Amino acid sequence: MTVSRARRGLVWRTLTGVTGVLLAAAAAPDAAPGPPAARSAASPSLAVRVGRVLDGAGPDCPAGSLRSRQCGGWHEQTVRAVPGGERALGAAQLAALTTASGPAGPLTSAGGPLRVAVAAPARLTDVTVQDAHGRRIAGTAGEGGAVWRTAAPLRAGEPYAVHVRAQHPGGGAVGVTLAFRTAPEERLPDERLTAEFGPGSGTYGAGQVITAELSHPVPAAQRRRRALVEGALEVTSRPRVEGSWHWVDDRTLHYRPRSFWPARTEVAVRSGLEGVALGDGRVGGPSEPLRIGIGDRVEAVTDSARHRMTVRRNGLLLRTLPVTTGKEGFRTRSGIKVVLRKEHKVRMRGDSIGIRRGTSEFYDLPVYWATRVTWSGEYVHAAPWSVEAQGEENVSHGCTGMSTEDARWFFGTVREGDIVTVVNSGGPRMTPFDNGFGDWNLDWSHWRAGSALSPAGGSAAGAPSPLHPMV
Repeated sequence: MTVSRARRGLVWRTLTGVTGVLLAAAAAPDAAPGPPAARSAASPSLAVRVGRVLDGAGPDCPAGSLRSRQCGGWHEQTVRAVPGGERALGAAQLAALTTASGPAGPLTSAGGPLRVAVAAPARLTDVTVQDAHGRRIAGTAGEGGAVWRTAAPLRAGEPYAVHVRAQHPGGGAVGVTLAFRTAPEERLPDERLTAEFGPGSGTYGAGQVITAELSHPVPAAQRRRRALVEGALEVTSRPRVEGSWHWVDDRTLHYRPRSFWPARTEVAVRSGLEGVALGDGRVGGPSEPLRIGIGDRVEAVTDSARHRMTVRRNGLLLRTLPVTTGKEGFRTRSGIKVVLRKEHKVRMRGDSIGIRRGTSEFYDLPVYWATRVTWSGEYVHAAPWSVEAQGEENVSHGCTGMSTEDARWFFGTVREGDIVTVVNSGGPRMTPFDNGFGDWNLDWSHWRAGSALSPAGGSAAGAPSPLHPMV
């Protein structure tokens, strides 16, 4: 319940610089000293100390206001009962809000139940505790009405409202409503090393690479630890293939076979790190396993010099498509790429790759049936504006363009992980790791050199690429 200032004659004042979570009562001059900031020679007071207050600036906290964030904005408030119609409570200390670990302890779910108490001869007449949803927290009274406790610990990191009314045997009464947020549950940093595997479960193309993101870095200088980690990351497949992990950086590993996955391969990835001592007090923790399937082996090869793309499934030719690729100054990257995503519609703008608006090269176009092969924005997509050039010359800004009908067919034929290779483009070589899955552009000996279990050990990262879409 909320006791209005007009009806109860309460005076509110704001104090600062208090930590912890505490509701304490100041004593009158003839009582034992209370907290200095809360003392009042005129009358007893209820002092509220809040360590983690609610967001907001309102000084009052009526019931139901927690979710609207009307409460908060103070570090400590004192509520003083003023004589006039109500008798002062004399020397009685009215209430103390503490945890089981004492007044200074943080109020968390592990700290014990909420406790409200008054010093004799005063007695509690009503205590209500509500959470942010207005639900009342059960509690029990004891010691002749001098103490009230919640039946269970409060939840950590949660806002609560507390309504307290107390009565002195001589007839004096006072009430107060306060709000606070319990301290967040203390969590020590998880020192266990775990791995998160990618991609998600599903069916992918023959070029799909397995990734492992570590929860903590393992620098290249820690060769023994890298070997322990890599040796615990197990990849099995049916049919069985030769493959290896490669350290991309201190927290990232990629796994691929020596050559592309065979069609209809089943791949399982698991971590055996849990409980493994990795040195310097670090221990391996549990990781979620991964299972993926490999579909038919679909490969697209674009010969920029011939302006043709050939698409094969399991070695059989499906179609030969007339295309256009990057022109002078915007040559398409050469090398092996992997389908990253399929996007039905993409907006492409020239200023995203440094072409100034108003120049002859500028473009701002909605592009359909777009199959992404690099994170920097290289796609295979519909380009109806260049149909006359397709099969004849290269006029794009780096993407592979084709007719709308052909792009729709290609979009429906490939899946994530399928292989897209570009030859004879005159463009820069596709980098291995920083712009999609260019992993296949490393030959097997260089790939194996990136394993901590190989004699060479090390990694080979490509140069950074700008993250801009191209057409």
